Amino acid sequence: MEALILEPSLYTVKAVIILDNDGDRLFAKYYDDTYPSAKEQKAFEKNIFNKTHRTDSEIALLEGLTVVYKSSIDLYFYVIGSSHENELMLTAVLNCLFDSLSQMLRKNVEKRALLENMEGLFLAVDEIVDGGVVLESDPQQVVHRVAVRGEDVPLTEQTVSQVLQSAKEQIKWSLLR
Repeated sequence: MEALILEPSLYTVKAVIILDNDGDRLFAKYYDDTYPSAKEQKAFEKNIFNKTHRTDSEIALLEGLTVVYKSSIDLYFYVIGSSHENELMLTAVLNCLFDSLSQMLRKNVEKRALLENMEGLFLAVDEIVDGGVVLESDPQQVVHRVAVRGEDVPLTEQTVSQVLQSAKEQIKWSLLR
């Protein structure tokens, strides 16, 4: 038999998913077309939840994919890669995401706190993985970059109260000079 030779690739992550206690999606980002439709994605997420929510292990092989996962209070975090992917690399992405969120949510990693800070979650995932390529595995760097990006929101994307608060602070500092 010929040995299967795989071309090296930077594309390691196929999906990042966060589900609640019932297996319902809170966050999912797919980086390839393994599951192209929303219906297929939901079916995969239900399958993954049913196979993993009662176990204490941290890794599973499911539908030809490597799945690393972690649970916290009422959330389940999943990072999915191909069956040939290095589990340690996927685990590093999972741990970075979880630790970043833990710092951003002040160690209160639960459904309600996550839903109140979804913008931070989106920014953190974008800092860790871009198009399936792992960019960062240090939670300190992710938290720092998310904080910096959160401060630099363009005026057009700010709420009226944020604009007014910013204007008040600028006026206050100009009067104090």
